[in-house]
Amino acid sequence: MKFLLTSDGVTNPSIERALVELLGKPIAASTALCVATAMYSRSIGFGGAYGFIAGRNPAQPMTALGWKSLGMLELTALPSIDRDDWVGAVRQADALLVFGGDVMFLCHWMRASGLADLLPSLGDMVYVGVSSGSMVLSPDFGTAYDDWFCREPPAPANNLPVADDRALGVVDFSIFPHLDIERNPQNSMDNAALWASWRSNPTYAIDDATAIKVVDREVEVVSEGHWKLFTP
Repeated sequence: MKFLLTSDGVTNPSIERALVELLGKPIAASTALCVATAMYSRSIGFGGAYGFIAGRNPAQPMTALGWKSLGMLELTALPSIDRDDWVGAVRQADALLVFGGDVMFLCHWMRASGLADLLPSLGDMVYVGVSSGSMVLSPDFGTAYDDWFCREPPAPANNLPVADDRALGVVDFSIFPHLDIERNPQNSMDNAALWASWRSNPTYAIDDATAIKVVDREVEVVSEGHWKLFTP
C-alpha cells in the first residue's frame, strides 16, 4: 500500500497534489471507500460520521474531492457480511479514506473485521488517514495526555481480544496530530515533545496543514504548515 497520513485530511493544494501522485491518476478517475467507524464512541460521533461521509466540512472535504465513485466501508458490519463480497469491493477501490475519532475503538474494529490482515495485500491502494485514522497504523498508542482514547475498551468481537495500547504497526513511527491548534491547547509542541519522549520509535508532530507520505517505507513530509520530527 501507499499511505498519506494526515492530521485533518486534504486541507491544502500540496496535500491534494501528493494524493494525486500516489493515485497515479486524477481524483475524478479514482474510486474510494470511506471508513467513519472511529467516530462512533465519541459524543459527537453520529453527526461527525455523517458529516465526513457527506463531505459537509468545507475545510476538510476528503469525500467531496470529486471522486469517480465513493462508497462506505463500515467495519462493525464486516463480520456479518460474506468475506469474499467485502474483500472484493475493497480490492477494487483506489483509495481507502479512514476518518478519525477514537483510535483504540478503530484499532479494535480494524482487527476484528479482518481489514487489518488484508492491508498488506492491497498493493497500489492509497490509504488516506485522518487523525486517529493515521495514528492507528503506528507501533503503539502509549499513554494519552487528553481524551483521544476511550476510557473503557470496546467489547470483544468474534472472540478476538479487545484493543490495547498496541497499534497496527504498519509504519515504524508515531504521529502526534493537530499540533498547535487553538481549540486544543494541550496539543502544544511542548506536550508533543513529552509524548514523543515516551516512544521508542520516531514521532512526527504535525499540524493540520501537514501530511506524511509513505511509499515502500520511504517517508516524505508534505506541508504548508509546521511539523517536527522527534527521535528516541
